[in-house]
Amino acid sequence: MKTEKRLGLLRRRRFRIRKKIIGTEERPRMSVRFTERNAYIQFIDDSRGVTLAAVSSLSHRAKSKENLDANVKGAETLGGMAATAAKEKGISRVVFDRSGSRYHGKIKALAEAARAGGLEF
Repeated sequence: MKTEKRLGLLRRRRFRIRKKIIGTEERPRMSVRFTERNAYIQFIDDSRGVTLAAVSSLSHRAKSKENLDANVKGAETLGGMAATAAKEKGISRVVFDRSGSRYHGKIKALAEAARAGGLEF
């Protein structure tokens, strides 16, 4: 029962955030999603419905898989990887979508690492 209630609250928070955030070609949406073991980051152009770039903890770009757990240290590494992937595609400004998660811990570490990598949001 508790997990169903928690998922309902998370889903409502995610939809409340998403109705205000829209990614465009000039400023795509940086969607961040953490699961129990992995993390996924996508740069999405909502006007065309296209993913422009994506990075995850399962990515083949990673030099070492041991630092890519779904924790704060892994979030910092993924934030830097996401910034470099976005720069390769010519993306410098994004709209940050935290997917209903609170802005602390892993989400905050990822956002700060992405900003340090050169993304602006």
